[in-house]
Amino acid sequence: LADLANSAKEAGVEDLVLSFEGSPAGKSVREITTARRAALKKGFRALGYPAMVDVACDDPVRETSLATTFIAKYASIVVINGLDGGELIPLLTAIQNIYTDPQVPNTVEAKLYEVGDVTDTSPVLFTTNFALTYFSVEGEVERSKVPCYISVVDTEGLGVLNAYAGDKISPEKVVKTIEAQKVAEKVKHRKLIIPGLLPSFRAEIAETSEWKEILIGPESATGIPKFLTENWN
Repeated sequence: LADLANSAKEAGVEDLVLSFEGSPAGKSVREITTARRAALKKGFRALGYPAMVDVACDDPVRETSLATTFIAKYASIVVINGLDGGELIPLLTAIQNIYTDPQVPNTVEAKLYEVGDVTDTSPVLFTTNFALTYFSVEGEVERSKVPCYISVVDTEGLGVLNAYAGDKISPEKVVKTIEAQKVAEKVKHRKLIIPGLLPSFRAEIAETSEWKEILIGPESATGIPKFLTENWN
């Protein structure tokens, strides 16, 4: 394989892919692993091209298992037959988990989100751009059946308490974010629901912005449906 790669390169071909047999799986995993190690640790450039493995078969469970194995073991391209969501979703999940830097928090874009058919009387909440926090809030807002605006503040991917402890969120930053997102143009009221973990923000936001009625929301996202039902009219 290395000789073929060198011959192709000498012939002027630059875009190469190394093809490995998908069966038997154990043998193929060892071969790809050896090739990766040779390229990365020993500088053997002929084996430094992307690897492709064909694991297509009639059994979707076996095909998914084999594809996941080679996704984890250095194959850049995995050929499969299946197009069913039950087969593709596990593979996409594996790719996201493996190729996500654990030192970089998962984030969402810091912007104004509309959940449901919002109007100029819909509630306005704010939260951080940590993905887990945002999607927890969004999911509970959807469950409440109350259309809402969610203003997301850039906290560099930290949740509410961690952002507060790390000085990544403050009343001033919340006010600036809401102003930049032009939330006031979306609604005719000036009520703002803040996270229950940040009650100290209430006074300063009211004093330094046009949002004069600050409602302290629940400490946990699971309390949002009940809170909206009981406190918003």
